[in-house]
Amino acid sequence: MFRLDGRVALVTGASSGLGEAIARGLAAAGARVAVTARRVDRLEKLAEQIGGLAVGCDLLDLDRLGGVVSRVADELGGPEILVNAAGMIFSSVPAEREPLEDVRRTLDLNLVAPFRLAQAVYPHMVAAGRGSIVNVSSISGHVGVPGIPQASYAASKLGLSGLTRELAVQWAAHAIRVNTVAPGFFRSEITDGLYDDERSHSWLRRNIPLPGDGTPQDQVGAVLWLASDAGRYVTGQTIVIDGGWTAR
Repeated sequence: MFRLDGRVALVTGASSGLGEAIARGLAAAGARVAVTARRVDRLEKLAEQIGGLAVGCDLLDLDRLGGVVSRVADELGGPEILVNAAGMIFSSVPAEREPLEDVRRTLDLNLVAPFRLAQAVYPHMVAAGRGSIVNVSSISGHVGVPGIPQASYAASKLGLSGLTRELAVQWAAHAIRVNTVAPGFFRSEITDGLYDDERSHSWLRRNIPLPGDGTPQDQVGAVLWLASDAGRYVTGQTIVIDGGWTAR
């Protein structure tokens, strides 16, 4: 049920971290995977390793997103799977001082770009008679995290859950499923500082019930479930994967 043989997938933010891990997981399950991000050198290396396609693109350039999907369709076939894994925190200051430019960039990358990509893959999924879109959110969209100011980031990530539910209902008639995974803390380029600092790392460990540190790989199984026939009756949901952080 988890096999993806013959299906084309597009993964954003795949030059490192969670996006890269998801791309590798989809490819291992049999999908033909296109990866996109800004860092083309990393993308090309990944694409070579998984037998996929690298498409360099700055997702903040919203006008180019349709071209990314068109190239994937031309070279691999119409995408049946879209994983919106790209995301960034552009500002780490209190909400009352967050610059408007950072607010807009955060919303454009984390919320508007996934919506535009979903619109671009929609006709290909309709033609295929099925599709799965998986948005990558964050627990920051569901709970405040003391000591880590991220107002626009939290707004953008909760917005993904709202977008997920709306698209799931609108597009269900075409057998297009739309879901979100909401990771908790795990080591990445964004969170390296938390894990490298002994005090903050200890704080994380005290607040995460399950033992051990989270990794990008811990998210891959849920994405495979949602992308494959194993999750064929799941849509409009946000799956939290946080080691128990939000269960306390």
